[in-house]
Amino acid sequence: QVHLLESGGGLVQTGDSVRLSCAASGRTFSNYAMTWFRQAPGKEREFVAGISWNGGLTYYADSVKGRFTVSRDDAKNTAYLQMNSLTPEDTAVYYCAAGDQLSDSEGRYAYWGQGTQVTVSS
Repeated sequence: QVHLLESGGGLVQTGDSVRLSCAASGRTFSNYAMTWFRQAPGKEREFVAGISWNGGLTYYADSVKGRFTVSRDDAKNTAYLQMNSLTPEDTAVYYCAAGDQLSDSEGRYAYWGQGTQVTVSS
């Protein structure tokens, strides 16, 4: 079992930056790919960004490429999502997930955090 806890969300303005954190406990963090998804009001949850178990591969949705950066610190059992140049379209609940392989498919992730709200005002 892996327990995930997101933090760092809040209310920001267009153009601001925010860094989300996902702290893991339980099984060996370094064994898992870590990925961020988000769900905006009235929309389905969507893939945002992910990083492989060894940090050697990252993958981004086209909508965030060049603005968001995913990273991990295995010594701290924590994954991060640095979000820059935020727009109101980035407003959503952001979830981190842990899985055996890096994928943009929700079904590949067995462990999920409870989510953290990011609201970007115009």
